[in-house]
Amino acid sequence: MNHFKTYMLLAGLTALFMGAGYLIGGPTGMLIALAFAVALNAFSYWNADKIVLRSYGAQEVDESHPEPLIRHYVTDVVEMAQRAGLPRPRVTVIQSDQPNAFATGRDPAHAAVAATTGLLSLLTRDEIRGVMAHELAHVKNRDTLTMTVTATIAGAISALANFAFFFGGSRDEERPGGMIGAIAIAILAPIAAMLVQMAISRSREYQADRIGAQIGGDPAALARALEKIEAYARGGYVNYEAERNPATAHMFIINPLNGKGADSLFSTHPSTRNRVEALMRLGVGQGTAARRPEPVQTLVPPSQGRNTGPWG
Repeated sequence: MNHFKTYMLLAGLTALFMGAGYLIGGPTGMLIALAFAVALNAFSYWNADKIVLRSYGAQEVDESHPEPLIRHYVTDVVEMAQRAGLPRPRVTVIQSDQPNAFATGRDPAHAAVAATTGLLSLLTRDEIRGVMAHELAHVKNRDTLTMTVTATIAGAISALANFAFFFGGSRDEERPGGMIGAIAIAILAPIAAMLVQMAISRSREYQADRIGAQIGGDPAALARALEKIEAYARGGYVNYEAERNPATAHMFIINPLNGKGADSLFSTHPSTRNRVEALMRLGVGQGTAARRPEPVQTLVPPSQGRNTGPWG
């Protein structure tokens, strides 16, 4: 049922894109929008993972890496992937002080996981395992392709809205929307696209938490990791690349945007507290200790003197 809802929401995004094209250029504009949406989806399917990894400067690593933290990270990901019945994903590291992680790839055979250096430095090994188990759950559920396509279409809708605002006021009879339609597109289309994107992302995150807890075998560790990551992200650990590319924020396990800009007005992630509560209930059901995470007391970013280990 969750997959059906996701596909319906994706269809809604595509319909929204076509509707915007109709208001701008009539039937011809709708057909152009449809062709563009198909081309975007095809491009996203084959190339989006490479573009995302390159934009974040992700470096592939393996068990031969000289840094013990990275070796542990790689071996844990490989072991959990085997446990989940997944092919070995590409394992990458991103230079960022903010602890966070994401997964990408069009299918499990072409998947990649990425963890920031901040995640490897600031979380314990069992918490890192919990985070990466969550990302492997996204791979197992094939969420990575869905979220990439969602981001691409949503970004295209925003671009189309800007186009409508500047060029949609023509008196050409093929443009049924006119100036009123152009203003409606410019204001309402990006908001509608964002709401659909939020709905898809939030439903996927809860399921990835549940399946990730099963893969990692420790719901409490994932719960602790979620609260720590959010605390660090809100406490001054900035992911500068994510701030420059907010359309990719939904890919991370916790919203990487620090909340100081308008891009964080509508979060693509569900409440961390609700996610933690669900994991704690899951832990109790499995008979594991699901204690509430301890508060993170010190939130001084590395730029203000905090040492984050071998990357600080």
